[in-house]
Amino acid sequence: MSEDKKTKYRGFTPAQAEAHKRYMKDFVEIKVRMKAEKRAIVQEHAANMGESATAFINRAINETMERDNSQPSPSPSPDKE
Repeated sequence: MSEDKKTKYRGFTPAQAEAHKRYMKDFVEIKVRMKAEKRAIVQEHAANMGESATAFINRAINETMERDNSQPSPSPSPDKE
């Protein structure tokens, strides 16, 4: 399939496709595996919160990291040295 057909299929003009490509170069994709039922629950919860599943997952990661970083680090176990 030619590049023109790909961009037309997506509904992008060539200029929009180029802008999209420049925007997306700042991101990486991470796969998360879960059962279909869990995915549906996550999507429904995100929608109920007024956000996409991606936005919800990013928020969950950020909030967990903030919480983890606000707690004192565990002391190393003496038997692990």
